[in-house]
Amino acid sequence: MLFTETRLKGAYVIELERLEDERGFFARTFCRKEFESHGLNPNFVQCNISYNKKKGTLRGMHYQAAPYEEAKLVRCTMGGIYDVIIDLRPDSPTYCQWIAVELTAHSSAYSSQLTADSSQLTVNFGMLYIPEGFAHGFLTLTDNAEVFYQISEFYMPEYARGVRWNDPVFGIHWPKDVTVISEKDKRYHDFGG
Repeated sequence: MLFTETRLKGAYVIELERLEDERGFFARTFCRKEFESHGLNPNFVQCNISYNKKKGTLRGMHYQAAPYEEAKLVRCTMGGIYDVIIDLRPDSPTYCQWIAVELTAHSSAYSSQLTADSSQLTVNFGMLYIPEGFAHGFLTLTDNAEVFYQISEFYMPEYARGVRWNDPVFGIHWPKDVTVISEKDKRYHDFGG
């Protein structure tokens, strides 16, 4: 695996190190030792899948409050998503800043075009590691998009929180119109309000 830290400290894009032949490729998607060597939380206790029928579906921006903050490892296993994270750690120099990573399950145009200071990255077959203290959400770029999550904390509904996807405090630039969104995700209050 190839780890590239984003401009938001502790958040990493992880590319697959592919062993290719005429059959396709083989790659490792998780190794506890490699995660630990980069200072990442390797203790995943739940795995979730999100299937989204329609392009333009937005899920987010979600997080869990302390003491149940969660790290996430997110991978798109079918289709493509525009994955967004926001640093909500008050003591962080990038507090309230966001980045987006286009995660796809496509094999075409596979290349490493990642830089640590970029706000928008594209990764085919790759993953996004999101540390504790971040909000996370995504917009589907294709119909039938499937997202696989590994999560470091058990889901605790009473600690589930969110920020609005279009809150002007963050100024997230979404690449397409949002056509499907839950009522709950629409109703989050202004950040800090």
